[in-house]
Amino acid sequence: MSDFSNDERFDGLYINVAQTTRGIEPLLDTVFSFLRRKTDFFHGPRGEDTDAAVTKVNEVLNKHVQMYKQQRAVEEERKEKQAKVMREKKAKADRLKAEKKAKEEANRKAEEVKNAKTTSKSEASASDDASEDVIELSGDGGFDISNATGAKAASDEAQSKTKSNDTDADMKSEPEASTKATAAAVSASTSTKESNKNDDKTKKDDSDDDPKTPPPPGNGGTVPGKYIWTQTLAEVNLTIALPENTRGRDLNVVMKKTHLKVQLKSQDTAIVDAKLTKTIICDDSFWTVEDGNRLVVNLQKLHQMEWWNAVCIGDPEIDVTKVQPENSKLDELDGETRQTVEKMMFDQRQKALGLPSSEEQKKFDALEKFKQAHPEMDFSNAKMS
Repeated sequence: MSDFSNDERFDGLYINVAQTTRGIEPLLDTVFSFLRRKTDFFHGPRGEDTDAAVTKVNEVLNKHVQMYKQQRAVEEERKEKQAKVMREKKAKADRLKAEKKAKEEANRKAEEVKNAKTTSKSEASASDDASEDVIELSGDGGFDISNATGAKAASDEAQSKTKSNDTDADMKSEPEASTKATAAAVSASTSTKESNKNDDKTKKDDSDDDPKTPPPPGNGGTVPGKYIWTQTLAEVNLTIALPENTRGRDLNVVMKKTHLKVQLKSQDTAIVDAKLTKTIICDDSFWTVEDGNRLVVNLQKLHQMEWWNAVCIGDPEIDVTKVQPENSKLDELDGETRQTVEKMMFDQRQKALGLPSSEEQKKFDALEKFKQAHPEMDFSNAKMS
């Protein structure tokens, strides 16, 4: 007997039914109504009571409950791993910040010690200068000021001559020294500005082109206070948190080609009421309430060969150049579609890096071949369009 537990062949049929009934309870009513009216599910073979149908329903229901619990456990484990990675990154960042702060503190203390030593030397030098003018006792017990006065006079005369010579030399060399100093200062300032500018540009380029930057989870993002969204090439899924025990009839969900509105009927303000960044297929899009506490909205893309950088206009955008489709999904595509998708991804990355797309590269290659075949022609003014 085939296992239909994860069979997706009837999803389209049930999606249409779900869109028509607009709720889990009406959807289940249609299923059991079909079994009651068109099959012998409830009365069963003769000799059996209707409890057999209830037993069978409970058996199938319990099986899917267990499958859901297993899937949820796997999802929780995945989220826990992601949270662990984020905690480790945060701890590393905090550690580096603390080390940087400690290093700055050590440098500051070293600078204070250096300044204290410089001040001490200056005070000692001033003390030595003052001691040179001390008047000493003579041999007969009187004060001999001749030596001090004569020494001071000689010293003053020598200093006067030295200053005169230095002044003449300074007057001669001042213009040249001033010019050199000004040129050196301008050169150093220009060099510093250019260095800082290049460093900033390098850091920014490295950040933008860092291949180690992971793709956004689920190729989507988070709009704080509103919803979490993921996407594939064909569809976009939004998960919106709801109050406990919310039912489908408690919601007002309107999906248009370029607009989405989600609102609890008990509240005046909508959770989401904005214009979409891209166009959707309304007839193939649907929504459902899961576990009574979250709304899942499935939007089918009109153009299924492009990635969305945001769901609604004005919401935070993701870097679509970092998006990585699942390999299994690419493998499921036919050869022509897969080639188109890979070409689109290549062109997106080339555009982000400021490089030519695949079509532009073909034109450049063709022009180079033509140049080589006709060396006598001048292509200096040729323009590519």
